[in-house]
Amino acid sequence: MHLDVLDLRGFYYRTRLGRVAQLAIRDRLVALWPPDPGLCVAGFGFAVPLLRPWLEAEARVIALMPAQQGVMAWPPGQANVAVLCEETLWPLQGECVDRLVVMHGLETSENPDAVLDEAWRVLAPGGRAMFIVPNRAGIWSRSDATPFGFGRPYSARQLEAQLHRHDFSVERLSSALYAPPSPRAFWLRSADLWERAGARLLPWRGGGVLMAEVTKQVLAPRRRTGQARVRALIPGLAPAGQGAGQPA
Repeated sequence: MHLDVLDLRGFYYRTRLGRVAQLAIRDRLVALWPPDPGLCVAGFGFAVPLLRPWLEAEARVIALMPAQQGVMAWPPGQANVAVLCEETLWPLQGECVDRLVVMHGLETSENPDAVLDEAWRVLAPGGRAMFIVPNRAGIWSRSDATPFGFGRPYSARQLEAQLHRHDFSVERLSSALYAPPSPRAFWLRSADLWERAGARLLPWRGGGVLMAEVTKQVLAPRRRTGQARVRALIPGLAPAGQGAGQPA
């Protein structure tokens, strides 16, 4: 079940805990993917808290928000780049996205396999996608005070297996949100320290979210020469006017 866009906006933009979570995940993402003005960047679910660096770099940005969640205009005060869409039918051409960020879009979907199929379809050859989901081993997935306490949390093995089934190759698995999901001032003030320590000591085990960076696997087209040769050796499949010993 998708969360309501108003609840998501309220958490990330109107609470201190939400701003801490936004900064922790976004800093990790930007460290892996420095913004580039030549890229086409898309977000699905509620990924807008992570996309502003690409707007500032003047990249092409589109924020896809599923109909079950609802949509809001974003960014405020600028030309809107957010669009409402069906979660299994994105209004994008195939192979047009260089960087794809999925947050609050996979674990809450009623049809995650179709979401992954759409992600694979729109990702360009050589492009990269980042799937951000609640970590089953982390404490954020156990608290319904944040959006990461809703939907299906994943273990690292579960996430990798599901991505592999949809022809994604996992290039990097990391984590973020090592501080407790508490609005108390002490934990908020020390959040940056928790992030630095957690990234060094527990790169993907202890964080509140898992971050899987993937590329799409494209199977090589099958060669038809061997198939034609086999057909030529079977008399019943020889073209009209040709014998079994004649080449097809």
